[in-house]
Amino acid sequence: MDLVQEPYGRRGVLGTMAALGAVTAVGCGAGPVKAPEPATSSRTQARPAVGAARDPLVMQILAHPDDDLFFMNPELARTFDSGVPVVSVYLTSGASNGVNQAPGAPSARPDRAAYSAARHQGLRQAYATMLGAEPFTAWEGEVLSLPNAAQLARGSRVRAQAELNTLTHRGRRAALVFLNIRMRPEGRGDTGMPQLWGEPGTVLHTLPAAGSPVREVHAYDRQGLIDSLVFLFDTYRPTLIRTLDPDPDIQVHDTAHPRGSDQPGFSDHRDHTAAALFAWRAMAQWAETAARRGRAPRFLAEAYRGYYVQRWPHNLPEETVRLKASYLDAYGGGPAWSCGNRAGCGDYAVGQGRVLRQSKGWVRSTVSRYPTAGPRVLAGAGRRGVREVYGVLGTRAARWRETAPGSGAWGEPEDLGGGPLAPALCAIADREGRHLVFALRFSGLEGAEARNTREIVLLEQGAPGGRFKPWRGLGNPERGASHGRRSGAPLALATPDGRIHLFVRDSSEGLSTRVRDPGGRWSGWHRLAGGQVQEGLAGALDSLGRVHVFAAGRDSVHHWAQRSPGGPVQPRPPGPVPPPGDAPAAARSHDGSLHLVYRLPLGAGLATHRLGPGADGDWSALRHREAPGYGAVALSEDGEAGAYGPLVGVRGGSDGPAQLLAGERLVGTTAGSGVRKAAKSPTRGRAVGVTVGRPAVLGSGERDAALLAFGPAAELRTL
Repeated sequence: MDLVQEPYGRRGVLGTMAALGAVTAVGCGAGPVKAPEPATSSRTQARPAVGAARDPLVMQILAHPDDDLFFMNPELARTFDSGVPVVSVYLTSGASNGVNQAPGAPSARPDRAAYSAARHQGLRQAYATMLGAEPFTAWEGEVLSLPNAAQLARGSRVRAQAELNTLTHRGRRAALVFLNIRMRPEGRGDTGMPQLWGEPGTVLHTLPAAGSPVREVHAYDRQGLIDSLVFLFDTYRPTLIRTLDPDPDIQVHDTAHPRGSDQPGFSDHRDHTAAALFAWRAMAQWAETAARRGRAPRFLAEAYRGYYVQRWPHNLPEETVRLKASYLDAYGGGPAWSCGNRAGCGDYAVGQGRVLRQSKGWVRSTVSRYPTAGPRVLAGAGRRGVREVYGVLGTRAARWRETAPGSGAWGEPEDLGGGPLAPALCAIADREGRHLVFALRFSGLEGAEARNTREIVLLEQGAPGGRFKPWRGLGNPERGASHGRRSGAPLALATPDGRIHLFVRDSSEGLSTRVRDPGGRWSGWHRLAGGQVQEGLAGALDSLGRVHVFAAGRDSVHHWAQRSPGGPVQPRPPGPVPPPGDAPAAARSHDGSLHLVYRLPLGAGLATHRLGPGADGDWSALRHREAPGYGAVALSEDGEAGAYGPLVGVRGGSDGPAQLLAGERLVGTTAGSGVRKAAKSPTRGRAVGVTVGRPAVLGSGERDAALLAFGPAAELRTL
């Protein structure tokens, strides 16, 4: 269980850039924040301290063996490449109907204990491969005791037990924890994980895998499983926790969209959702307990979409898809493999290249539930202030202050409470300079549907640089709890007339908004017309102060805007832009034009478009070279084609061209009607390791230009 981390990478910084002036940060991540001159810091309320920094360790909470390989990779493999250890926890046995059927082989007989063991062996093969070891490398196996309320309530003195497998190879470390709770077979009406989460009094027993060191059958009730997860958090002290999607989209199942393995009415497997809800409830309990003791825990959280990915454009380049498939091939194995496990050598329906031929295409996408997660940078109060960074740490809001103006060095985080929060928040300054932090709160994480709720919340300074007022709830655009859970993370924009525009993606996959007038009064929620979009909103103000909002649809980028300053935000006909593969980014440039940038499907490159200034500006593509099938798009010559991952987007300038930033790179700069490649050495120090969420733009000129990101140790990192 000793998974001490070794160094995971060197800091990287962006290299030579064209000098640019600052852009006013009118919305979340709308532009760079230049370092102001020093100022005296203001006093704030006493809050719990944040736990001490630790070596990075990632913990993943999954429903079934292979969920991480399908829906979290390639991030899992990149984590190992960075030298960060990983502990993966699998809640169910994964046994389903017990049939490990190899295609083309005689019909297999049901044996749930053997099928569970075969899937465990497949995971050991896949993880060994990711660690750089041979697939059949021997792992250490032992029994891990866990607290369990259901077991103890029945008079048993035996604690619940989980199987623990560990492997260390050339400094890389992995641990697999199998709770082996019985899985409800597909199509059956008996009790499973959803009932354990949602129906009081439900108890599920475990199914020991064949050959496991765990022999006894144990029982879990709802609180017992939560307590067991909190125990694992306390034992391993993860700095990054990954889960599946706790709130999958509503999905109509019809001839065009068959249900398959989805739960009724939603876009994911029922066990994926229940496992994610258990994980988020345990995170909240862990954080709440620690904060009451005076020290909030220091960890980040990420959530990944599941079966949802089959219904939207795939976003991974072919090279990455094949790498991801190679680990699934190792997991799938085959009946002819000599792995030494009598129960079987993998999940036979998965291996031998079958996932590449799967029509649902799960291997071809990796999608964050909260793609706008990451740090948010604002200028401090006063002309001589230091920069401040807001983010979500330990499911609670946190603030970092620069240790000295322009230093890019950050003090210890300050706990701002408000949790449990989703990873993506929005921080803006109003026209007076007051900071406003908007977030999506898990306002209820109980089993009953009516008590499993989400709301948008606001933390606001009473005066520029002053104390924060208490957290305030802003409600949810949906009326029912089930629909309300599908609301996304907030985007806010502050306009020159003193209004605050708030937007969220709603349960219909459209856009809803509230507006605060200059007097501080909020309107009700209003649903805007417009097409279906993915989570991950981008916004900016044009040269006239009008609001523009962008989101990725299936065939185009959807666009909402004001016709005149102060007017209503309305759908605008989409421009001549190709379909997006991921969430877009937008910013205003020095000439007042808006620049929109996003990744194309299948890693085909970047699409970059410009909306001209003025009341009737038109869209134009910024040409770098042609991408077959997509028309005029920008493709970097230094490897950006075939890339994937968080996109920072466009950084505008007050007296120079816009810069296009993607992932950890400066891709190029706009020039006239096209995009030119960045200067001689666009980047330096690319061994930056794993970053969490979308980086923020820090600085605005050649000397202080950089990106700021969260690292896997829950720390701020300058790239």
